[in-house]
Amino acid sequence: MATAQTAKPAPKTRPASKVARKNVRAEGKPVDAIRLLKNDHKEVKGYFKDYETLEDDAAKQALAEKICLALTVHAQIEEEIYYPAAREAIDDDDLLDEAEVEHASAKQLIAEIQAMKAGDRLFDAKVTVLGEYIEHHVEEEESEMFPESRDSDLDLKALGVQLAERKAELMAQAR
Repeated sequence: MATAQTAKPAPKTRPASKVARKNVRAEGKPVDAIRLLKNDHKEVKGYFKDYETLEDDAAKQALAEKICLALTVHAQIEEEIYYPAAREAIDDDDLLDEAEVEHASAKQLIAEIQAMKAGDRLFDAKVTVLGEYIEHHVEEEESEMFPESRDSDLDLKALGVQLAERKAELMAQAR
């Protein structure tokens, strides 16, 4: 008599970074908006740190493309969903206006980087300056805007669901 074999589930591949694995685990659960945005910040910060160690132009190009995509999607979900909600909930238009201007500067650098190839003159400098812009922007969001949002009446869980859904949609379109 033959014994029935049970099919083993295919092994799941793990995302490379710790932050990416954390995001995958969180996909099934609602995550609040600030946690989602902070996870994005941490992930991109790691990308910039990794970029500093690279020597190979192909590896630099691939990571720069990954950075640009992550930042483009992140900025878009903030501008479409988080900033309008925060503008309604917190009384700090100057802070939100500055954040939008910082996004515009970052988008300009992203466009310049995307129009170049690793190894081109100023490519590394532009990636480095983008990282510095982002570090400054993240510091302001995390030390000022996010605490003000937490203290407001924003439904951060519902906002987190909206952000996660839109982020997934944009990432799928990019592939």
